[in-house]
Amino acid sequence: MRHTATYLEMTSPADLVPADPRPDVVLTSLAGDPALARDVVVRVGDAYHWPTNRWSDDRWAAHLSDPTVHPWLIAKGDEPAGVAVHKVHSPTEVEVLTFGLLPEHVGTGIGGHALTLTLRRAWELVPGVTRVWLHTSTLDHPNALPNYRKRGLRPYRVEERDTDT
Repeated sequence: MRHTATYLEMTSPADLVPADPRPDVVLTSLAGDPALARDVVVRVGDAYHWPTNRWSDDRWAAHLSDPTVHPWLIAKGDEPAGVAVHKVHSPTEVEVLTFGLLPEHVGTGIGGHALTLTLRRAWELVPGVTRVWLHTSTLDHPNALPNYRKRGLRPYRVEERDTDT
């Protein structure tokens, strides 16, 4: 399937444009619960043909045991609402590897605040971060790219891709 991938970055925490706060939405670490991390990523990514949904058990185990990978549950109250995964590429660079909401939380108005929390956490993961980046695609939810731009992320590369689905 042909799609467009857009890469976006932020080079200062001051670039973050926070969404309206939602005190009922929080990020909690999934580092100690790889089964839940995998489950939420797969449930979020199912509608968007994420390649992680086709990973083997061994590949998931390796991914979630990588010390540079940091999975987070986006929770609304006591219930899972989505997932964010950071990857530390260097002492100065963090990628938002995964970000998304569970289908039942899409369109409920929590995405902007969940992304705000995700980007703040990226800046706080390791001291000295100077760049936070991510990519999205036209296969992702149509609100993804506008939300990223509203939070202050700037596009730096766009490319056409073919993906097996």
